[in-house]
Amino acid sequence: MSVEMTSSKPYIVRAFYDWICDNSLTPYIAVDVNVYGVLVPMAFVSDDQIILNIAPSAVGSISLEGDKIEFTARFGGKLEHLTVPFGAIAAIYAKENGAGTSLAIEHPPTEEDICLTPVSAVDNDDDDPEPTPPTKPRGRASLKVVK
Repeated sequence: MSVEMTSSKPYIVRAFYDWICDNSLTPYIAVDVNVYGVLVPMAFVSDDQIILNIAPSAVGSISLEGDKIEFTARFGGKLEHLTVPFGAIAAIYAKENGAGTSLAIEHPPTEEDICLTPVSAVDNDDDDPEPTPPTKPRGRASLKVVK
């Protein structure tokens, strides 16, 4: 029996974050900005990636709960709110010695990835084996302003 499990990535990232901080080192993350849900200052992105210092002393009010890391940080003197889904983290490591790990990028499912059962495959109690083709709308489409 196969059981569908959640991603282990949030647990791994949190463990490495704690380990790096407990050793008085600076945790950095490499983030793939092409993953849905990443909110970072794009002016600091290079080759679709951004490296972020997530040390408690470098960020404000960091949260590593749920399915994303959220924190505030200054970029060019401007305070920014950043959101990084765990799936977008390509690596977490200590700045001082590179100790850490690389991780596979995980993209959230898109509408194309969701498997839908076609209507024709659903059991019908009807005696009609052929599905009825959809009717075409009549007339011209229009929009109406509602106040």
